Formats: sequence, C-alpha cells, structure tokens
Amino acid sequence: MLDLKELYKQKVAPALLREFNYTNPMMVPKITKVVVNRGLGKIATENAKNVDIFVDELQQITGQKAVVTKSKKSISNFKLRENLAIGCKVTLRKNKMYDFLAKLLNLALPKVRDFRGVPRNSFDGRGNYSLGIQEQIIFPEIRFEQVQKLTGMDITICTTARTNKEAYFLLEKMGMPFRK
Repeated sequence: MLDLKELYKQKVAPALLREFNYTNPMMVPKITKVVVNRGLGKIATENAKNVDIFVDELQQITGQKAVVTKSKKSISNFKLRENLAIGCKVTLRKNKMYDFLAKLLNLALPKVRDFRGVPRNSFDGRGNYSLGIQEQIIFPEIRFEQVQKLTGMDITICTTARTNKEAYFLLEKMGMPFRK
C-alpha cells in the first residue's frame, strides 16, 4: 500500500492536473497542514490537572508536542478567568501530517460507531476542510481503561485549493470517505 505522500505524487496530482486543466504543475492543490484542536470546556475550569491529561492524550494521538491555549478574557457566567488553560492544539506539517492523515483515514474513522462517511459540506469556501470527532478512543494510541472523560476534537485540513470543488476532489482522491 502506498503512503499518502507517494499516493499524492503518483496518482492524485496527475488526476487533478487533468481534471482542472492547470497550465503549470505548481498550480495543483496540495495539503499544507493539519490542525488538531481540543477545547476542554468545563473540564478545564474544574481542575487544572485535567488539562495535563488531555494535552498528553493529544500528544499521543498526533506524535507531536501540543500547545496549551488560554482564555483571552474573563467571563463570569462560564466561571472563566483570564489566562486560564481552556484547550490544546497541534499543527502538523510534512511527514507527520501525512502519517496522521493515514492513521485517521485507515484506522480511526472506520472505528466510529454507525459510520456512514464524513459530511461533504464542511468546506470553508477557500479549500479548507473541518471535521469533528466525538470521542478520542477511536485512535489506537488511547487506552480505553485510562480515559477519564470522553471528549472530542476538531481536525482542520488546510489545502492550497482555491475552491471547494478542487479541495473536495483532492481529499476524495486521497481517500477521505465522504458520504454518498
């Protein structure tokens, strides 16, 4: 089986070149980065040690150090103070990005209960695709016995595509299981 980087070079890029009649091979859209974001919500305000656990889980899933995101201002209704840790994120590029996408497409998404494909309408109009995952236990690195609370994450795939149609074609050829 080809890894995703080789698949892109050998099959996807030539198919995009033919489909959209690009005059230059450098115009062919490609995936630039994948951002995995985890907002912790109430969990972060209850106990500061919970943040460390969720950051560690995200690092296990992505294979890269996570950055803790902090609140910008205080909101009393949410019991939120300024500079309080409220989430974590990882930006993956190059080989780690392709490894994570391969793991997401081949191992994690098929484990989702009642999986019928990812939504087609989650493009932002500029060629980027966002996807929400409900539970972190679909990833093989996470042990179910060690999970304290099931939380989800947002995954954004950023591409150089100019339109949703180009991005859809790119991700479909890369193996993204879109709903029929």
